[in-house]
Amino acid sequence: MEYVSTRGEAPILDFEDVLLAGLARDGGLYLPARWPTFEPDKIASFAGRPFADVAVEVIHPFVGNSLGREALGEMTREAYGSFGHKAVTPLVQIDTNRFILELFHGPTLAFKDVAMQLLARMMDHVLQKRGGRATIVGATSGDTGGAAIEAFRGASNVDVFVLFPEGRVSDVQRRMMTTPPEANVHAIAVRGTFDDCQAQVKAMFNNHAFRDRVQLSGVNSINWARIVAQITYYFVAAAALGAPHRRVSFSVPTGNFGDIFAGYVAKKMGLPIEHLVIASNENDILPRTLDTGAYEMREVMATTSPSMDIQISSNFERYLFEASGRDADGVRRQMDALKQARRFDLNKKVAAAMGGDFLAASAGAADVVSTVRRVMSEAQYLVEPHTACGVHAADQALAGQDRDIAEVVLATAHPAKFPDAMEDFTGQRPALPKRLDALMSDPERFAVLDNDQAVIEAFVEENARKITG
Repeated sequence: MEYVSTRGEAPILDFEDVLLAGLARDGGLYLPARWPTFEPDKIASFAGRPFADVAVEVIHPFVGNSLGREALGEMTREAYGSFGHKAVTPLVQIDTNRFILELFHGPTLAFKDVAMQLLARMMDHVLQKRGGRATIVGATSGDTGGAAIEAFRGASNVDVFVLFPEGRVSDVQRRMMTTPPEANVHAIAVRGTFDDCQAQVKAMFNNHAFRDRVQLSGVNSINWARIVAQITYYFVAAAALGAPHRRVSFSVPTGNFGDIFAGYVAKKMGLPIEHLVIASNENDILPRTLDTGAYEMREVMATTSPSMDIQISSNFERYLFEASGRDADGVRRQMDALKQARRFDLNKKVAAAMGGDFLAASAGAADVVSTVRRVMSEAQYLVEPHTACGVHAADQALAGQDRDIAEVVLATAHPAKFPDAMEDFTGQRPALPKRLDALMSDPERFAVLDNDQAVIEAFVEENARKITG
């Protein structure tokens, strides 16, 4: 399988090189040169099979000769063997035709674990084979950082640096990044927003001298391997509900557009998805884009769903490339306009495609509170704020949908990651799983840095272990 950049000026790479590269050298994002597809019988065969086995079937077409099926199977079994539920991503029914897909049974209680646990094993396998090392730099709005540090902590071939916006993540999210004592992991609180953190990561990747000097790699959803791993749970959930013979709609809380883009890819691979609903909070740039045809940045608002407090949805670039017929020149112009004017307009072709591919709705603060309370009252089920945005968006966008179509809301995090908000909403303070009893008392270790590329690069170079190979 070959991979091409959304901006059309980077070398074509294979899966191994894409895995280690993260961001393309022209500033773009990598996508496969073609989409593999599954026949209906193959999709039906996923029902009832272990998650790790389905992951091999879904992922293997994307890796080509880079990873054999046996090696990939060993990685998936290891990655998902430590999850707190045997089904890995179980479905819970909360209404006649509505289900919650619980993606929070991994070690850091967030959907990011599904991809990150596998990504770490893939990267370690490739680095060992090549006798190399990598310096991973990533940005997080809350969950990616903890998942990355947990997945790579103690790794002998990798140093990890995670940038998070100071004061804009929950205490639990922060402590999952700042309490691991391993010398190869570093949490950096940046004086700014998540968009600032994400911009710094992209700037470091685009500083090619620095990138080569520290052998930079990325684990944000700019890394194609992250998206690949997330495709699996769409197939697993849909097959469990009767696909391909039964149609399924998904409502996806999303900020960076990675999770819902994985659903879009699953649909291109043949999964009969009826609707993909973009669920947003008050930082509603994606629903506004769908409504107006203009992608226009505004100031980031702090909400109770901080992982969606974003105005630059990086993975939307992948969708622009695909929906435009892979027009790399057009994507470059749009990304330049975004950098210069903080906005760009969708062309007619992309606007029409987006209207056919997605529905969208956003939830305000009052909507989130009322949704949490209603689901608790009606289904005796506690959803955290991001998932509540997903439920609200499903209520708005899927009203009147054919009742034969199953509705699946992705639960992207465990309620215990947001205990203050949950206590405010319900009067109940959800407890962390017992295995995390020491999280809130363990000593923290992190740096606080200005939103300055030179300062952050200097910190990375000073603290990365000697690069060899």
